[in-house]
Amino acid sequence: MLKISKLHKSYPIGDSSLHVLKGIDLSVEEGEMVAIMGSSGSGKSTLLNIIGMLDEADEGEYILDGVPIVNLTEKKAAIYRNKFLGFIFQSFNLINYKNAIENVALPLYYQGLKRKERLEKSLFHLEKVGLANWANHLPNELSGGQKQRVAIARALAANPKLLLADEPTGALDTKTSYEIMDFIQSLNDEGKTILMVTHEEDIANMCKRIVRLKDGVIMEDVFVNQERASAHV
Repeated sequence: MLKISKLHKSYPIGDSSLHVLKGIDLSVEEGEMVAIMGSSGSGKSTLLNIIGMLDEADEGEYILDGVPIVNLTEKKAAIYRNKFLGFIFQSFNLINYKNAIENVALPLYYQGLKRKERLEKSLFHLEKVGLANWANHLPNELSGGQKQRVAIARALAANPKLLLADEPTGALDTKTSYEIMDFIQSLNDEGKTILMVTHEEDIANMCKRIVRLKDGVIMEDVFVNQERASAHV
């Protein structure tokens, strides 16, 4: 599904440069649920941005679903993102003046679907996250957990190959975090491949595998041995 080899990334700082990723090798198979962990400055956000085609590596290889991701124009990157990826963000990134169903429909608009089909698919996904009755509500009428469910429905709407979640529980209380993780686990159980950045150990332990970064290198890559932790514990 995803294969990264010898990935390097540096950013200029004044006259020098900061070497953020130092030869990352990472493979993720279809159906995996992987947590990426690391302290601030470890490179985890840079890695996620490169995987999400929001940034480009200086050197190394990135292959997604058999397609080399290299030298993309902004237009091509946007097409690939819409084709391959679904994004879930800590801050939800909903459009405030659009209601829930319109927010979910956005990726489908960019795929060129007719309005009727967009709304039908969007309602299906809102139903999947338990929010069909909230379809016409604006984001400011929703709780944090409901906003994140709308964001998950939007991420799923275009049927992506890979879900990228950046601190998806970071803005939520513990109970709501576990409910959201419960739902994300169920998506993985259905076969969805999920890559998640988190700094919370309990959230990471609800994944199937944990990759730990430090100073731009992978320090540890382990499978979670125990029966996958339940969000209800």
